[in-house]
Amino acid sequence: MAIDHTSGTVDDFPEDPEELLPADSVLSLDEYLAMHAAVGHRTRYEVLYRLVHRGDMSPTELEAAMDIDDSTLHYHLNELVDVGLVEKRQRTKRGQDGLYTYYRATVFGEVILSEGVDELIRGEREFEAMYDSEAGSEAGD
Repeated sequence: MAIDHTSGTVDDFPEDPEELLPADSVLSLDEYLAMHAAVGHRTRYEVLYRLVHRGDMSPTELEAAMDIDDSTLHYHLNELVDVGLVEKRQRTKRGQDGLYTYYRATVFGEVILSEGVDELIRGEREFEAMYDSEAGSEAGD
């Protein structure tokens, strides 16, 4: 999980981090950083977490699940939509007039959650288990 600084040379990493992006990258480095900044807020992380793990949800369902007021939720949903982690969708409900609004995590949202914060949390658990087992084996020596 950690970077092995002994295996390569400084030449393995570009001077400018933007050079890590493929030439035909869909997003700029600033856009990737904006995604990380957005998910760094607890409320936005919780919204994205629910959308990734529970699937599409309406604002009403998110409000109930998070015990959050409408205006605060919409502010954070808009932030997530603006950076591309969540998309706002509308469809008609069978037997009803008008459109039903719901939100869904984008592929970027799924990846940043599963390979980002969730991966860090899993890594901490693995490290803790490894550390505890090493401490236990030393105590028996």
